Amino acid sequence: MTRTVAVIGAGPAGLMAADVLQSHGAQVQVFDAMPSVGRKFLLAGIGGLNLTHSEAMPGFLARYAQRAPALAPHLDAFGPDAVRAWALALGIKTFVGTSGRVFPTDMKAAPLLRAWLHRLRVGADGRPPVQFHMRHRWLGWAGDGTTLRFEHADGELAFAADATVLALGGASWSRLGSDGAWVPLLAARGVDIAPLRASNCGFDVAPTGPDRAGWSAHLRERFAGEPVKPVAITAADSQGVVHRQQGEFVVTQTGIEGSLVYAFSAGLRDAIAAQGHATLTLDLLPQHTLDQVRAETRRPRGTRSLSTHLKSRLHLQGVKMGLLHELLSPAQLNDPDVLAGFIKALPLLLAAPRPIDEAISSAGGVRFEALDARLMVRAQPGLFVAGEMLDWEAPTGGYLLTACLATGRAAGQGVIDWWHAA
Repeated sequence: MTRTVAVIGAGPAGLMAADVLQSHGAQVQVFDAMPSVGRKFLLAGIGGLNLTHSEAMPGFLARYAQRAPALAPHLDAFGPDAVRAWALALGIKTFVGTSGRVFPTDMKAAPLLRAWLHRLRVGADGRPPVQFHMRHRWLGWAGDGTTLRFEHADGELAFAADATVLALGGASWSRLGSDGAWVPLLAARGVDIAPLRASNCGFDVAPTGPDRAGWSAHLRERFAGEPVKPVAITAADSQGVVHRQQGEFVVTQTGIEGSLVYAFSAGLRDAIAAQGHATLTLDLLPQHTLDQVRAETRRPRGTRSLSTHLKSRLHLQGVKMGLLHELLSPAQLNDPDVLAGFIKALPLLLAAPRPIDEAISSAGGVRFEALDARLMVRAQPGLFVAGEMLDWEAPTGGYLLTACLATGRAAGQGVIDWWHAA
């Protein structure tokens, strides 16, 4: 007898669950509120689809911090090497970049998604075709507690399935479908859910002067949108461990954002929640030692301005000089030793993370403690959860997508295992 599974959410986790279920002969019906499949996946691939990361275990696993133990069995079963093999089976070759990140050779998301959807829709090798139902917004369950309810253009649809996989994403980029509307639906069923929070996000800076909110008008007008590079950030993580990393970030109208900031976002966010603020330290010249910088700030500059002197001697200019003028007093700028210290360790006070809808991803979600090893909800047998709906977070760099694929695969396999155990 062919059994029917409803997969709600047509992102990477949902599609992977559908892939696994289809391979076991299940009739899979995929529902999504958006007009087309994988919208956030395609957006993430605009600058080059970062599929996974080549970092070896256990370093790779450590990126998931407190949730590493919960994700370990799923990533062991479908980790970075498996992701690359899966892409190759779809005709997509990959390569490892200089940073260790893994990309398709053409850097694009669309060809991989097209090949994947073709395999799902055609259902070759005896696989039943996967059916897709777009513009179907999940509303929860009917009165019997088992029948699914969906809103679509023609009204409301009731759908009965032998099992359901939820892969609705978190609460970032709601215009692409991840709006967190599932939280009250599951909470009403007694599912334990950690509050959704911004992850891999930008931050607003604390006021940098009296009677001023955030950056000064001068810095906003002159440097908003400018990248700061190379630069190193030092900050504590959510466990209080201090880390240093070099890269680049962007000055925004209200603060800072970018890949280097995202790497520290979890610890900064948690510090703000606990203390009302967080501080990171900027090394504006990471390629220079403090002694080298001090030697140049002490060097007589004659009639030259400070900006001209630092540009000539240390190539310090533009937005970096703007930050020094923004954050230091005239007395600090004119003391060579104090200035050198701040060039190498400039504290920046942060007031708040940017709204969750602007974040790359979200933290929080269905706690693993509410699920069994198959990712099935203990309080509702036959209901499985995958992807960013789960309570985990990770930095950018391929870690997010890998865990979404791995948990999608685990949820699909979990349905099969549950059926076999029945």
